[in-house]
Amino acid sequence: MGTPSASDLMSIAPQFIVAVVGMLVLLIDAIWPKCSKRALANLAVAGLIVAGIVGAALYPKGQAQATMQNMVMADGYTAFFTVVFALAGALGIWMSYAYLEKEGGNQGEYYALIMFVTSGALVMASSINLICIFIGLEILSIALYILAGYQTEKLKSDESALKYFLLGAFASAFFLYGIALIYGATGTVNLLEMSARLSNASNTGVEHGKNFLLLAGIAMLIVGFGFKVAVVPFHIWTPDVYEGAPTSVTAYMSVGAKAAGFAAFLRVIAMAISDPQVQLQVSAVLASIAALTMLVGNVVAVVQPNIKRMLAYSSIAHAGYILCGLVAVVRPGGFGLPGNARQDAISAVLFYTLAYTVSNLGAFGVVIALRKKGEEVEEIADLAGIGSRYPLLGAAMTLFMLSLAGLPPTAGFFGKLFLIRALISMNTPLVWLILLFVLTSVVSFYYYLGVVRTMYMESTDRETTRSTTLIADWQMKLALAISAVGTLALGLWAGGALQIAQHVAQGFGGGGGPFALR
Repeated sequence: MGTPSASDLMSIAPQFIVAVVGMLVLLIDAIWPKCSKRALANLAVAGLIVAGIVGAALYPKGQAQATMQNMVMADGYTAFFTVVFALAGALGIWMSYAYLEKEGGNQGEYYALIMFVTSGALVMASSINLICIFIGLEILSIALYILAGYQTEKLKSDESALKYFLLGAFASAFFLYGIALIYGATGTVNLLEMSARLSNASNTGVEHGKNFLLLAGIAMLIVGFGFKVAVVPFHIWTPDVYEGAPTSVTAYMSVGAKAAGFAAFLRVIAMAISDPQVQLQVSAVLASIAALTMLVGNVVAVVQPNIKRMLAYSSIAHAGYILCGLVAVVRPGGFGLPGNARQDAISAVLFYTLAYTVSNLGAFGVVIALRKKGEEVEEIADLAGIGSRYPLLGAAMTLFMLSLAGLPPTAGFFGKLFLIRALISMNTPLVWLILLFVLTSVVSFYYYLGVVRTMYMESTDRETTRSTTLIADWQMKLALAISAVGTLALGLWAGGALQIAQHVAQGFGGGGGPFALR
């Protein structure tokens, strides 16, 4: 183990900035309890903005570089997710301040915990070592366990934190045991070395007798990642935790944790699994999970009267859509549409992740901004008349619902279109999966457009409607505006955004990608 070089330190600069600013926020709040909490929130946002700018500036112009003793990959993929996490963290904090003021829990520790969650997400997205990915996962998870139970005076919050912690610890054990089995089969936890050994199994000692050990290890990793991104059957925690946690926490959790899980998941399966036979087996498992996830998420969301539970099942369905993209990434070969099918699949996953982030954060932001008789809005029926009473807010919520449903000209429409294109481009496309993707998307129209119908077509004369009020400071308004503009811009400028994602995918490694180990 040598001393880290300047390039090593620069490659982890975003993670370092976010972690240091988080500790600084925590320290200032402890030393100076009467300091302005808004100032601490703005300090955290400033740290995230700087980290995002630094991450984008570090975008490599040549080969992707493995740094920090081959544990971290400095590439466009890391830069992309650095920007996504910084954006999600900043918007999440801006949406939290007025909400926490009303709920009586506006403390500096909240913003520090958001920073720690983001730092864990950055570690997960940049790591090419399974142990480092696990460390990032635990940093992210522990902070989220605390945030889920942040409203200690509410029983639902305590219950959600306990359920999240117990099931999360169970999933972490699976993940760690999976790492041990994969190490036993390949002799390494480095994704690039693993890829080389699996692609040359006859020369590197990955014997046929160890194939079962390898598959068992991959299966356990899928369990660990499946819990974090909330796919069926590892989704059972999601509705209760989303409902019981503070809404500002649920908003960030629904995008930050999911994006981090998929960032690491995609990195592992795309870079490490290079044996065609193993790729086929893994893709079959992922396709089955994706199908169940899309089906369960959309069907159960239809009958949810609670807005947070509906969005929880909605997020499960979207995890299924993204998982379809991972199926296209890991499945060997490709034909149908011109171009590199694997790169198209990676770029589709990146685009969809960003589109989902801005749309879902915006939808939760609208819920956070509304109060009913001084309490949080919980039922979809509580949104009745909002479209006429608050036209801009109603228009924003309509845009977010249309995007999540996948209707043009929003970001969500093109995100689903690019994922379907990736599925069609696969070698021997899974027609049944494509049909299920489309059909479940149609089902989602019912509950997403149901929210729009409630806002504009339900009676506005009821006492319930008159008691629903708006709490939105300039930070909340700015966050909602950025989410709305991002949702619309990614739709209107989908071609340009996809080109950026494709450029990132071209530099993504595994299977002959331009990576440099040193």
